[in-house]
Amino acid sequence: MNKLITAIATGFIFILFIACNKDEDPVPKTKTELLTQSSWRFGAATLNGSDVSSQLQACQKDNIMTFAAAGTGTIDEGPTKCNSGDPQTNPFTWSFQSNETVLQMSAPIFSGGSNSSAIVTLNESQLVLSQTITIGTPQTVVVTFVH
Repeated sequence: MNKLITAIATGFIFILFIACNKDEDPVPKTKTELLTQSSWRFGAATLNGSDVSSQLQACQKDNIMTFAAAGTGTIDEGPTKCNSGDPQTNPFTWSFQSNETVLQMSAPIFSGGSNSSAIVTLNESQLVLSQTITIGTPQTVVVTFVH
């Protein structure tokens, strides 16, 4: 009888041990957490669906954007400045708009663009922003940033 009780107790402890070690599903990160987890660097750019990354200057592609959870951030010119007289870093403010589908910044990301960009993708590794700019005629610019 003692062996039966010992076997049942051992089995119960084994089941309890397995249940306690079960991996729980992680809580998904908020958009703020995804945006602010680390700095963003240029990945690619399209204009009206055509890749224009190679047409950008190296001094534009090496910039680093850092977002802080408090709604502030900095753009660092990176190792190569387009204009040597420009400051190395520029501060900006940001917020989400339209149910976190639009990123509003105090400085435009796109030359000739507005301060608001539609968020196409925001995940652990990519920030993809889109907006229509007018260079003669309205054109859609999509820029991908990566960690």
